Amino acid sequence: MRVCFAPVDVPLQRRLQTVAVLQWVFSFLGLAPCCIVLFLYLLFTRFWLVSVLYATWWFLDWETPSRGGRRVALMCRLPMWRYMRDYFPIQLVKTVDLDSRRNYVFGFHPHGILVTGAFTSFCTEATQFQQLFPGLKSYLLMLPLWFRVPFFRDYIMCAGLIPSDKDSASYVLCKEGGGNAVVIAVGGAVEALDAHPGAHVVLLANKKGFIKLAMEHGADLVPVYSFGENEVFDQVPNPQGTWLRWIQDHLQCIMGVSLPLFHARGVFQYSFGLMPYRKPINTVVGRPIRVQKKEKPSSEDLDALHDLYMEELSQLFEEHKGRYGVPEDTHLIFI
Repeated sequence: MRVCFAPVDVPLQRRLQTVAVLQWVFSFLGLAPCCIVLFLYLLFTRFWLVSVLYATWWFLDWETPSRGGRRVALMCRLPMWRYMRDYFPIQLVKTVDLDSRRNYVFGFHPHGILVTGAFTSFCTEATQFQQLFPGLKSYLLMLPLWFRVPFFRDYIMCAGLIPSDKDSASYVLCKEGGGNAVVIAVGGAVEALDAHPGAHVVLLANKKGFIKLAMEHGADLVPVYSFGENEVFDQVPNPQGTWLRWIQDHLQCIMGVSLPLFHARGVFQYSFGLMPYRKPINTVVGRPIRVQKKEKPSSEDLDALHDLYMEELSQLFEEHKGRYGVPEDTHLIFI
C-alpha cells in the first residue's frame, strides 16, 4: 500500500486542530486504561498515599456521577475544543427555539463510531450550545462502566457526562424549573457496528426506554440527527451473518461495549490510522415533541409516542438531507 504523507508546510492552525483531535481520540480509546494502570502503579511506589487518598475521595464521591455530575465551565470552554470543531468542521444547527422552562430528552442519531458530533456539540461550548439554546444545560449520557475508572471519571464529569442509567437521567429531569436536557445516543454501542460511510441506519425500532423516561418525567422529546457522523471513519465490512459480526455481537453482549474495527488516517500521513477524516459533521436539533407526564404509561401510550418520534426523526432527516450532501433517493432505515 502506498503511503501518502502529510506535507511539511502544513499551517500551524491545522497542526493545532490535529493535536486537539489526537488528544480526544486518545481520551476516548486509551485514557481509561492508562488511569487504571497509574492508580495501581502508584500503590507500589513511594507515592502510594496518592492512590490511597484518591480511593478515599472516590468512596465519598461515589454517587456524584448519578447526581448530575460535576461540570466545570472552564473545561467546556477550552480553546482546544474549538480547534477540534474546526478540524472536521462540526456545526450545531438549530431549527426552532426551545423553552428553557421545560426539561428535554434529546435523542441523538446515529451513534457513529465515537459519537463525535454529540460530544462536541453537547459537552463543549465549541458549537455555542448555550448561545443557541439559552437557559438550557445539556448532559450527555455515557456507559456507567467508565464512571468506575479512577481519575478518568473525574475528567469526563468535568465535561457534563453522566452515566446512561435511569437513575442518573431521572435525577436531572426531576430538577424543578426546567432548563435541563439529557442527550441519549439511542442506538448505543450496538449501533456503532453499523456506522459505515454512506449508511443512514438507526437502531430505534424496539428502543422505548428513552420514551418511557420522557413520559414519566413529562420531558419533551427532541430528535437530533447528525449528518456526517458515519463519514469520519471507515469500518471493516461486517454485515449480519458474517463471522466477524457474530463475534462482535457476542462480545458486545458479554462486555457491554461494541468493538467496531475502524480506521481512517494517521497523524503524519493520510493512508491509515485511527485519526478521523476531515469531513463535515452537521448536528441538526429538531422540533420538540410535547410530552404529557404519566408516571405509569401504558404500552399503548409508549407505542403511540414512539411512532410519533420515529415520524419526526424521519421528517427531520428528509427536510435536511439535501443540504448536507445526502442523495435524494436515500431514506432513513430503522432497525
